[in-house]
Parts: sequence; C-alpha cells; structure tokens
Amino acid sequence: MTEMNRYPGQLVFGLDIGTRSIVGTVGYKENDRFHVVAQRTVEHETRAMLDGQIHDIGRVGQTIARVREELEDAVGRKLTDVCIAAAGRVLRTINVHVETEFEGEKEVLAEDIYALDSAGVEKAYEEFAAQNTETEINFYCVGYSVIRYYMNDYPIGNLENHKAKRISADLIATFLPDDVVDGLYKAVEYAGLQVVNLTLEPIAAIQVAIPEMYRMLNIALVDVGAGTSDISITRDGAIVAYGMIPLAGDGLTELIAQHCLVDFVTAEEIKRQACEKETIAYQDIMGLPQSITAQQVVEVTAPALCEMTRQVADKIKELNGDKAVSAVFVVGGGGKLPGYTDSLAEELGIPKERVALRGEEVMGKIEFWESDSKKDSLFVTPIGICLTFYMQSNNFIFVSFNGERVKLYDNAKLAVVDAAMQAGFPNDGLFPKRGRELNFTVNGKPRIIRGEPGEAAVITLNADAADMYVPIKANDVIHVKESTAGAPARAEIQQLAEYHTMLCVKVNGVPVKLPRFVSVNGRIETGYYEIQEQDAIEILDYYTIEQLLQYMDVSVEESNIYVNRTHADLHTQIYENFRVEWNIEPVDFGTHMAEEERQEHTDGEAQETHEEETEETRREQEAVQTDHAEEAESDSDSSIKGVPMSIQVVVNKQPVKLTGKSSYVFVDIFDHYAFDLSNPQGRSVVTVLNGRQAQYLEPIHSGDTIEIYWKN
Repeated sequence: MTEMNRYPGQLVFGLDIGTRSIVGTVGYKENDRFHVVAQRTVEHETRAMLDGQIHDIGRVGQTIARVREELEDAVGRKLTDVCIAAAGRVLRTINVHVETEFEGEKEVLAEDIYALDSAGVEKAYEEFAAQNTETEINFYCVGYSVIRYYMNDYPIGNLENHKAKRISADLIATFLPDDVVDGLYKAVEYAGLQVVNLTLEPIAAIQVAIPEMYRMLNIALVDVGAGTSDISITRDGAIVAYGMIPLAGDGLTELIAQHCLVDFVTAEEIKRQACEKETIAYQDIMGLPQSITAQQVVEVTAPALCEMTRQVADKIKELNGDKAVSAVFVVGGGGKLPGYTDSLAEELGIPKERVALRGEEVMGKIEFWESDSKKDSLFVTPIGICLTFYMQSNNFIFVSFNGERVKLYDNAKLAVVDAAMQAGFPNDGLFPKRGRELNFTVNGKPRIIRGEPGEAAVITLNADAADMYVPIKANDVIHVKESTAGAPARAEIQQLAEYHTMLCVKVNGVPVKLPRFVSVNGRIETGYYEIQEQDAIEILDYYTIEQLLQYMDVSVEESNIYVNRTHADLHTQIYENFRVEWNIEPVDFGTHMAEEERQEHTDGEAQETHEEETEETRREQEAVQTDHAEEAESDSDSSIKGVPMSIQVVVNKQPVKLTGKSSYVFVDIFDHYAFDLSNPQGRSVVTVLNGRQAQYLEPIHSGDTIEIYWKN
C-alpha cells in the first residue's frame, strides 16, 4: 500500500463492489483503532451487476475508476493497490472432521498440526467434489478456518507441544467459482489497480460487527445488500458457518418500480427516502408528478420482505443446527427498510429487541476524518474489507506445479503442500510410504512385521531443494517427484526368537539338546524358510523318535527303543526332559539302567557302590591305577569293567582328556569338549572317528582322532 507522510500509519485502500454501488474507503490502523481518512460511494449507472455478480466488466471497471479518482483527490496521493471482497452468493462451504492417530503417544509438533489441517482440506475437497458432480464450474478452495482442535478426543485450544496418541479437528473450508474471482480481478485491473488482498464479504463484515469478545455467544450476522443476504454464525469463540440467500434489497426495489411505474433508479430512491420521510414525491415514466407515503411503501414491499426474512431465518437455523440463534446483528442498506428486523425476529421466534440494525453501535473504534461522514450500517463491510488487510494477505496467486499453472488463494501461510493439493497431487505421494507389511501367526498368536519406509518426495522450489512446508509466493516454480514405497516386509523362521529355544532330552543317560522343529501350514520347514503372508507357524515342542535318530545320525532297531522305560516306536513323540534308551547290541535292560545311574552320579546325584564288586576287583583296580596308569590311558581295551579310568583323544587337532568312566562312547566327547549344540550353525553335525563317519554310541579309545563340525 502507499505510504502517506502526513498520515501516522500505512494507508489501506478497500473497495466494496456491490450490486447497486461501489464504496471506496482509505484509512490506516493505529493501535486498536482504525482511522477512515476518506470514503466515497458511486452508484452504477446501469445494472452492470446483478445479485453480486459482475455482468459488465467494463462498466464496473469505469465505476471503480471514478471511486479511485475521487479518493486520490481527497488524500492527495496516487492509489495503486486495493483490497476487495467477493460476495457470498457463490460461496460454498464444507464442514469436516478429521483425525490423525500416532503409533504411540508422542509430542505434537507444528508439522503434525499442519498435516492434520491439510488432511482436513483434502477431505473437504473430496466431499465438495462428491456433492457437485453435475456442475462443470471450476471451484477453488479460498481458505479454511479451524473451528476446534481435539487431543485424545478432548477439546483443546492449541495442540502444539502436548503429548497425544490421537489429534483431530473440526474445520470449515470455503470454495468460490473461478469466474467470480476472475471477474473481480479484471474489473479492478480495468481501473488501473492491483489486488493485494481478497476476502469474503461475510468475513469482512464480521470483523467490525461482531468483535472477538462476543463470538463466544451464538450470534448471527446478516449483511443485507442489494443482490444477496450474506450470513455468518459465531459460537464458542469461532466463526462456525457461512451462508447466503439470493434475495436482498433489489427485490424490494423492483416491486416499488412496478407499483409506482418508475425506472429502477427512481424506485431505489423512493425506497431509501421511505426510511427517512413520511411522504415521497416522484415523477413516473409518463412525466406526471406522483407521491407515495412511507407506510404505502412498506405495504407494497411487505410480501417480498416477509419472504426474504423467512428465507434468512431458515438459513440461519440450517447453519446453526436447526435452531435459532440467541441474537442477530443486521448490517447493509437492505436491512434499513422499516419492518425488516421485526419480521426477522418473528420468523426466528426470538424477542424483537434481539434483532438489531448495527451501525454506530459497532464503530466505537472507528474514527472518521471527514466531518460529513456517518457511522452507518452501510459502511460496516467496506471498513471490514480494510481491516482484513492487517489480518492476512490472501489474494489469489499463480504458481507452476510440475509444469501446470495453479491458482491459489493466498492466506499468507501458503506452502508447497497447498500447491500440491490444489493441483490434485495425491497426499500420500508427498510422504514416505511403507512397504507391504507381513501378517502371520506364531503358535496361534498374530504377528506383524512392518515394511521398510520408502523415500520421501523429492521437492524443488525454483530449482533449489525444498520440503513440503517451505513457504511459496507468486510465480514460484515447483517440481515434486512422488515419494516411493519401501521394500515389503521379509523374515525367515530363524529370525523368530522362539526358534532359538532348545528341546532337551536324555539319550542313554546323556543330555542332548535338540533344535526346535517348525511347522508352517502343516509342513515341517527349516530355519531358512521365508515367511509368507498369513502363514500359520508352530514352534513344535516335541520330536518323534524317527526325527531324533535322523538328527543324531544313528541307526537303531525299533524293537530296542524305550521312552521313559516304555517300549516305543519311530512315531512316538518325546518332549522336554523325556528319557530315551536304546542299545546297538541287545543287552539286558536292567544292566543298562545301572549304567545310567552311574552316569547320573557324575551330575551330582547319589551313586551306590555296585554290590557285586568283589574285593579282588578293588585290589586289581588299585594295582592298575598305581602301576599301569599310562598304559590304561593309551589302551582302553585294558580297562576293567566298572572301574573309572581316563583316556586321551585328539578332537579337532586338540588333545582332550576324558575321566570318570570305565569306558567311553563317542557322545561322551560332548561332556569334555566345548561344542555348542544349542546354537546351530548349519543343517546337521558331522562326526568323524579316525577318518570315517562315527556312530554316537560307538566306543572310543586313547589316541583316537575325532572331528566334529556343522554341515550346511
């Protein structure tokens, strides 16, 4: 705007482009007061506008130019920038509720709130498109207002920095047809002016008529112009709804013209004078002098006035949840006709004193420099247009988005994400997308592994790297490469923690740890099996005898196998701590049990001395241990049955000494050599004795060479 040296503040030029007249206001704001330096009103010479819509851009442009010239003379400066407002006749609104749920409780950041608002606007777009499938008119979202935020379903004033699991919002989004905005811009440009701020007429009017301190109350504002009646509703500290009806002062003027047989301009003058005089003199189209009383004007317009107030009352109730508001403020010239406020109160069913024409009452903080200026309801909207300049700079701007020209309603908070939504770019194309998740069950319980996160959208603003929240301005060039999805979730059986638990059984008295078998959809699979969607995985808690023999790589006659001292077959299932016995050569079962008892003695259990051991045997044992220890270590064949002795073998090129038993078999190696069976490093264990494959229960002697390793 133009800076005036003789004015304390920055001058703002506002235009109220109405159906019957154009009102220009120039002023400045100082502290909390607005100073109107000059104000001019020029009526249209023809009906270049109807119902708030420009029909003749050239003629409207000429009228704007006249207003500009008169104001330039008054303030002594050239005016080039202007603030304007669009009529509510073509305004569409969508109320939506939107929410975002986080994976867990987190601190709410500014970008979370912005993403919530953006999701709400996108939802409003979708609902608007769904409700307007039959129209070919292009509508643009001109802004949105958050009515209320919620944190974990509880209302809250400001979400930022709070911790929440779920945030949500109620908001109202407003839409205007493209041709309405273009018509206003072209008419202003015709007059040599540039739009620096665009607002909506009901928003402008409410800035003056209903201060913020009153918006906790349920109040309606009705701006009765010539072509439309614009309506705003406040409640709980916010503007919660906008609406309009296409009936206003011109409908009354047309009835007067028909009754008095005069042209539209003369009828408009009769209507105005009826608000101030008892009798109005005029000349009809025949050139004859006539007169009409103010009461007769009221009677002529009564049917139309009643219909107009009925429709206004119905719209107020519709916007207010099918109920009347507590009070109504009326502004605009159309509402000055006698009987309007009383009729509206009657239609709403509220006391007459709660519907009032607002003019001077709401202009306590408005100062007029010109002595002949009046604080009239006609000037509420023009002044409100100027005041919105200080709130936000929200004219339409154009940007290039991926090579497409996009028009945006500039609310001083535009970012790349707004251009993306206006261009129809998918919302999920801006944010990284996770790959497909993997769903399966483990022992009947559902399990989910999430996919990998993808890459975020690659955004450039005027060839520089940017993100979706970077502010944008007119003529910016934006390129967005859609975000990608991450890799789908993948997992193998061996990655499950349950897979690494071991099953421990005793085989011929020796503890053996067995890796778990896994069943997938009824089939046994290895740890390398890749889990598929909806797999049913069971970590088995048993082995069959057949599986045990295969794992230990031994061959045993089925008739020689016992489980917990009961004869078993190859299909018998063995569980944790079960005892399995067999003999490669048939022996007496009772003698084998005695051997197990001696083994248990090495684990800390009590062992009884063999009752059949003779004194001669004991003496022979002492002689062997005293005189032939080295010979006993080198030749196990010289060992005496039942007498503990030691042998030394080589395991994986390392000497290993075995002690505590009278004879040794291959599996005894695992009690003296550190080979971890609980952490499988391959598919099976390879056992080699003196260069050939060994049997687990094969006898070993001093000097034997043994190899043990995992085989994949």
